[in-house]
Amino acid sequence: GRRRFAGPAGGSRSMTQRHVCLLLGALAAAACGGRGAAKVAPPAPAPTAAVTDSLWREAEARFNQGQWRKAQVLFDRLTVLVIPPDPRYYRMHFYLAEVLYAQRNHLQAVREFRRVADENPDGPLAADALVRAGDAYADLWRRAELDPTYGETARTVYTEAVSRYDATPAGGRARLRLAELAEKFARKEYKSGLFYFKYKAHDSAILVFRGLIANYPRAAVVPDALERLIRSYLFLGYQEDVKETCAYAAQYHPNANGPKKYCSAAPATAPTGAPGSGDAGRR
Repeated sequence: GRRRFAGPAGGSRSMTQRHVCLLLGALAAAACGGRGAAKVAPPAPAPTAAVTDSLWREAEARFNQGQWRKAQVLFDRLTVLVIPPDPRYYRMHFYLAEVLYAQRNHLQAVREFRRVADENPDGPLAADALVRAGDAYADLWRRAELDPTYGETARTVYTEAVSRYDATPAGGRARLRLAELAEKFARKEYKSGLFYFKYKAHDSAILVFRGLIANYPRAAVVPDALERLIRSYLFLGYQEDVKETCAYAAQYHPNANGPKKYCSAAPATAPTGAPGSGDAGRR
């Protein structure tokens, strides 16, 4: 019969397949340039101290020139290079916080300021950083009639700064900021009282004005609040409260053109502190 051809050297079909695979592998290697597997690039060398120092000088220069965006990019790069125990670590975060604050990223700035104040409370920048965190919160409360949540948080932070760093210049600044916030809170209360006074809700107005005078006795709006408090008492016929409040006004706000002008027909009694403990206080 007819003999069957078995392939070269008597090999089987599987032998032929292996030849094909070898040929395809050779072609693939040739397509890649004949150099075999791709080489892995060696890791980049770690930045040297000279590189870090150069970045630091440039970042400080941009900061001092008020180039906030460029300064932020550079300080962001430095955050992976300047780490403890490098003595520049907390100064870098303080700079970054100031840059964020300048760009009105207040809450991010607060995080950086708090890092400096809380992680290194005895450091040279801690007191200033804590006060600046309060400044960032206070700046978020832009108008007295708006939600005072950020203002209340600022007050808490300033109070903390006074408690922790009272004898430092930063503690003195915190006390000044607290006085400024008190004026703003007083204005907010005064506007609320005016709303009630305008619509003749005198009992509500009295409560607001009395609270304002008791809580913020040195605020600039107190004479006006006293005036409207007396007028509310007169409107409602609370004569004992009129007398008491007029006595308080005569002692602490004696200007003839101030609240005293509503007291000419009311006999005075000795003041006993913040006004309003008479007729209205018993209602």
